[in-house]
Amino acid sequence: MTPQPNPQLGAAVKAADRAHVFHSWSAQELIDPLAVAGAEGSSFWDYDGRRYLDFTSGLVYTNIGYQHPKVVAAIQEQAATLTTFAPAFAIEARSEAARLIAERTPGDLDKIFFTNGGADAVEHAVRMARLHTGRPKVLSAYRSYHGGTQQAVNITGDPRRWPSDAGTAGVVHFWAPFLYRSRFYAENEEQECARALEHLETTIAFEGPSTIAAIILETIPGTAGIMVPPPGYLAGVRELCDKYGIVFVLDEVMAGFGRTGEWFAADLFDVVPDLMTFAKGVNSGYVPLGGVAISPAIAETFARRPYPGGLTYSGHPLACAAAVATINVMAEERVVENAATIGASVIEPGLRALAERHPSVGEVRGVGMFWALELVRNKETREPLVPYNAAGEANAPMLAFAKAAKAQGLWPFVNMNRTHVVPPCTITEAEAKEGLAALDTALTAADEFTV
Repeated sequence: MTPQPNPQLGAAVKAADRAHVFHSWSAQELIDPLAVAGAEGSSFWDYDGRRYLDFTSGLVYTNIGYQHPKVVAAIQEQAATLTTFAPAFAIEARSEAARLIAERTPGDLDKIFFTNGGADAVEHAVRMARLHTGRPKVLSAYRSYHGGTQQAVNITGDPRRWPSDAGTAGVVHFWAPFLYRSRFYAENEEQECARALEHLETTIAFEGPSTIAAIILETIPGTAGIMVPPPGYLAGVRELCDKYGIVFVLDEVMAGFGRTGEWFAADLFDVVPDLMTFAKGVNSGYVPLGGVAISPAIAETFARRPYPGGLTYSGHPLACAAAVATINVMAEERVVENAATIGASVIEPGLRALAERHPSVGEVRGVGMFWALELVRNKETREPLVPYNAAGEANAPMLAFAKAAKAQGLWPFVNMNRTHVVPPCTITEAEAKEGLAALDTALTAADEFTV
């Protein structure tokens, strides 16, 4: 439901933002934030009353959509009962959230350490792995994102790491599989998998297995491009970790809680890590919450040895109440199943049809409600539509695409030379088709830059 337009209030909100809010990942004088008046379900609107279908789910976290009434009510009820309490105590909302999460995590990951978000979940997973093994190094992939805090951004494998890359001691990057832009000269997924695993084992050997605490991977890399790993790859990494006594960490911050049509993306590959990070979809981002799911072996390390880490707001009651309500809503309303069904029956065939029609679409990849279009200047050469980490004039083709999408009432997720299709997991068939039609029109702007 869209309220009456109020441009005057919108102008005031915008003016206060520009005067006082310092935005992340931005050159402050070069941005023009949209003033948002409200949101509901899969859409939001501005103060002029213009509605946008959100194909970003915020930052890929509103898995149950905006303003779900049951989650809003749970937050209100918790606020009236116990707004906050220190993490050293047993609190009903915290205990129940941990129980519901542990019921759904792969294998025996039954202990939950709560954080405020995904980046600090990664920070603590790495700390646990180093303390558990007594080893200093962590291996992570290029084309990855693990968070913006100091350790997490050093582990990250995309250019957002570069300006803060002063703490890289103990972090080693390697190439994970990505057949479309293979670093291994592979011709098929089987070759890509085998060669990527060989490369990783060689990296382990040359770094020294006895120095490596953990290998951390996004189960399906998110912001870096939604590259679904080939069959056998994650199982192969699990075997390498077992072989060399390395802790296997899966980052499910973006891919978890229904995004892939399973509760966790690890379920798609029948792999159980030693540690698993989560955030975002655990409560649809309604109140900040993240965490680490911990295996029995690592939990035992800290059974009589204090774990040297914690957060003031660990397991905050409002955030945990939102998680409890979100997980229950997802189960009751079959949200995970909806993501799988709409993804397979509407999103995937729709995107593949767009790839046939548009010369700018080089590849379609994804699963569930987690898709990416690789935009190219030339399908045969696979030259990206814009250069890697493009900015300014070099990024003009993607800016033109985004502008065209917004003109169609579609808010797109744009990163480098890709657009990701990541709407709420509650999206309806009609909304999905509406978004695909808008995307079809917007891609004509990208087509203008092809050769």
